[in-house]
Amino acid sequence: MATETTTPEEGLPFVAPCRRLGPAAPLRWLRAGWRDLAAAPRQSLTYGAIVVLLSLAVAFVAMRFGGYWELLSLVSGFILIAPVLAVGTYAISSQLERGLRPELGRCLREEQRVFGNLMVFALMLMVVFLVWARAGSAIHVFFPVGEEPGWREYLTFFGIGSAVGSIFALIVFAAAAFSLPMMVDRRVDTVTAVVTSINAVLRNKPAMAVWAACIVLAVAPGFALLSIGRERGAGLAWIMLALGITLPLIGHATWHAYRETIDAEAWPKQEC
Repeated sequence: MATETTTPEEGLPFVAPCRRLGPAAPLRWLRAGWRDLAAAPRQSLTYGAIVVLLSLAVAFVAMRFGGYWELLSLVSGFILIAPVLAVGTYAISSQLERGLRPELGRCLREEQRVFGNLMVFALMLMVVFLVWARAGSAIHVFFPVGEEPGWREYLTFFGIGSAVGSIFALIVFAAAAFSLPMMVDRRVDTVTAVVTSINAVLRNKPAMAVWAACIVLAVAPGFALLSIGRERGAGLAWIMLALGITLPLIGHATWHAYRETIDAEAWPKQEC
C-alpha cells in the first residue's frame, strides 16, 4: 500500500507564536549583546568595519554628486538597510550560544545557507531605501535656501523630514526586528519571518518602543557629531566610528531579542 509523503514545510503555521515582553526586556538584550561583543570582539568589529567602509562609500557618492543635505538623506536611509549587514553578528551569537568558538568562515557559510531569503529581504529594504532617498530630496525642495531661515523655518523643515522618515523607519523596524535572526536560526521563508516579526512587534508595543529608543540612542551621537563637525569632516569620522561599534552591539542584542520573544520550534533548525 502506497504511503503519503509530506515535505518538512507542510503543516507549518503561517506565523510563529511570540511571548509577551515587559518594558525592561531590551535592557537584558543589550547586556547579553555586550557579553557577545566582549566574547568575540575581532569577529564582531570586523562586521562593524564593513559597515564603516560601506558608509564611507555612501558618503563619498553623496558629497561628490550632491551635497550635505543629500548626505544626511542617504546616511539616514542607510540605516534602513543596516539590518541585513548585521546578519553576521546573528551568526556569531548563535555560535556562542551553541558553545562554539566564533569563526568568520563559519559565519559566511551560515549566511550562504540563507542567501536567497536574505536577498529577498534586502530587495525589499532597497526599495524602501530608494523611496526614502527620493522623499528626502523632495523635502529638501521646501527648505528656504535663498533667504535667512529662522528657527521656525528650521523647525518646520526638520519636523516634516522627521515625520516622513519615521514612517519608513517604523515599517523597516517592524519587518526586521525578529525576521532576520529567525531566518538565520530556522529554515523559514521570508514572508513567514516578516509576518512573525510584525506580529511580535504589534503584540509587544511598550517593549518594542523602548527597543526602538535604544537603537536611536545608539546611533544618535554619530549623527549629532556629523551635524556639528561637518565643515571639518570630524562629524563624519565620528559617525563612522560610532556605527562600527554600535551596529555589532545592536546586532548581538537583536539575536537575544529574537531568542527571548519568538517560539520558532515548529520550524527545523538550519544545518550547522
